[in-house]
Amino acid sequence: MSLNPNTTGNRKLRRVRAPLRFASLRVIMALILREMSTTYGRSPGGYAWMILEPVLGIALLTAVFSLGFRTPPLGTNFPIFYASGLLPFFMFQIIANNVSQSINNARALLAYPRVTFIDTILARLILATVTQLLVGIILFTLIVTVFETRTVLKFDRIFTAYAMAISLGAGIGIMNCLLISRYQIWQRAWSIIMRPAFLISGVIFIYENIPQPYGDYLLWNPLMHITAEMRAGFYYSYDATYVSPSYVFSIAAGAGLLGLIFLRRYNKDLREL
Repeated sequence: MSLNPNTTGNRKLRRVRAPLRFASLRVIMALILREMSTTYGRSPGGYAWMILEPVLGIALLTAVFSLGFRTPPLGTNFPIFYASGLLPFFMFQIIANNVSQSINNARALLAYPRVTFIDTILARLILATVTQLLVGIILFTLIVTVFETRTVLKFDRIFTAYAMAISLGAGIGIMNCLLISRYQIWQRAWSIIMRPAFLISGVIFIYENIPQPYGDYLLWNPLMHITAEMRAGFYYSYDATYVSPSYVFSIAAGAGLLGLIFLRRYNKDLREL
């Protein structure tokens, strides 16, 4: 019986690809464990403190703001109003910051053939996403348990809000990963840009309370759509019809794709910087 050379070649290719896929998964898991150990390996509680620290910090911020804003723009409970805006904002910010440092923090590891810049990005993206999701679950559960929030959860909109925050953080983070790796000054420039973001992203206000035309100007900020979508998931009567997930996902996809193209193009140069 004769063997088709094309069939034999395809079988060999499949045998090669399968180990490579598993090897990449092992590399990503190893990078995640490395990140966890280097960041909080020596602190009491280890990774648990990585979750408790933001939980306690956000809880303190919520308590402080509750003293000054007793009547929120939506509902009757300020902690749930504040948390529903702050948590997706932090989800975006922390993912973007972590992903942007992927190459800088693992530059020495990129000398190994098995480790690629994609692996480092995915490892930091997965760790930041899982951590912030756990922080959100703990905080929302704590607030709903302690307070009478009078909220009706719409999980589809909550999931959409988190999906937008994760994708935008990943896309902007990948683009910043390229810019920071090539131009160190961009890290300071980005931190300056993000300082007023907390005030113009709907964390402590809603779009309907902003006078025109300033409200429409703020809709160019994709974070406004994310915080509004999250609040629509907690407040049954709040529709937030102005939210455009396609706008947020388009920005995320455009920034991420452009960043990946140039990271691949300048991959060797970035390793030697």
